[in-house]
Amino acid sequence: MQNNQMDKRPGARSSAAGPNLMHNLLTVKETAEYLRIPLPTVYYLVQRGQLPAIQIGGRWRIKKDSLDRDILREQEQGQPTVLVIDDDTGVQGMFKLFLKKTGFSRMIVGSGKEGLAALKKQKFDLLFLDLMLPDTTGDVIYGEVRELAPDLPIVIVTGYPDSDMLDNILKRGPVTVLKKPLKVEQVAQTLKFLGHKIVDAQVA
Repeated sequence: MQNNQMDKRPGARSSAAGPNLMHNLLTVKETAEYLRIPLPTVYYLVQRGQLPAIQIGGRWRIKKDSLDRDILREQEQGQPTVLVIDDDTGVQGMFKLFLKKTGFSRMIVGSGKEGLAALKKQKFDLLFLDLMLPDTTGDVIYGEVRELAPDLPIVIVTGYPDSDMLDNILKRGPVTVLKKPLKVEQVAQTLKFLGHKIVDAQVA
């Protein structure tokens, strides 16, 4: 009788621990919904080690508690607010996770119209602006942003560093330019260069 009880106890622990463990693991689709980013972006970030993931049965599972602790940490009052205007879903996902991990509040939009609307509603400390947008070009948005927020630091993000659009912007004065494909290290260095303190985080 005593042996039967001993046999059952480990099994009981296993069945109790199993649901708890699985409850803490999100599928790639669940992670995309949880973070509100596109599904391909989750795969991209997992494959580069930027999400806390493990493989079970050949499928990726993301650790929810690590997401909550390291990526979706409570936003602190008074932290810098960054606006990103870029329609590239991969770039959007990278900015969303990186800025949260490093202690920045952020708004990410995919068109010039949305970006200008955001600027009219609230104040931002920094703007990352793509040159190629679905509804307009970056040089046009740059000019309008300068009228709305003359002192707002703007970083140009582009895969076309030799374009006329960038030349038009440079005619207004010097500007920081980041070339695509964008890496988190570039963003981190740019934020530090512009005088922003970055919360310690794994960005590689």
